[in-house]
Amino acid sequence: MVAPVRTTIFSTPILTPILRVISIIILKSIGWNARGEETTIKKFVLIGAPHTSNWDFPLMLMVVLKLKLSVFWMGKHTLFPFPFAGLMKWLGGIPINRSASHNVVRETVKHYKENNELIVLIPPEGTRSKVKEWKTGFYHIANMANVPILLGYVDAKNKEAGFVDFFYPTGNPEKDMNEIQKFYAPLKGLIAKNS
Repeated sequence: MVAPVRTTIFSTPILTPILRVISIIILKSIGWNARGEETTIKKFVLIGAPHTSNWDFPLMLMVVLKLKLSVFWMGKHTLFPFPFAGLMKWLGGIPINRSASHNVVRETVKHYKENNELIVLIPPEGTRSKVKEWKTGFYHIANMANVPILLGYVDAKNKEAGFVDFFYPTGNPEKDMNEIQKFYAPLKGLIAKNS
């Protein structure tokens, strides 16, 4: 994992404010509401669920732009093919090779400790397919880095996407994961997942 300290779509002079205005116009024209407020907290793990469609990405990109966050996101390395790798990284992407033997959690924690500001978006489901259990990497990163988890969501039923509360890990993964998943249980993704 490369140290995520670089200019992205969320921090490009002149272009970012223009893209923010365009995002606000598009969200309004398609009838979606972006929920959440700008935050003064500069280091946290952002999770987003339910993740059911490739359309989640542009939708959340526009929401993040509107709410003025500067976010990096983890994606499988196959999303970064030549010649599009540079574009995907500019969009905030951090390629992750799941088959390689490396410790993404420990490496990400190190980046949190080395940076005064860092927001990494991690989809806890890890896939658009139906899953019985969420991956717990995001939780361990937040707990070990001593940073909160911001609950991001997509709710197709109400045409809302955004962020709600910060969740502060207690060090009890089973209890905390149950609490986090309770919030997401009633939400509907863009595409209904098969049971």
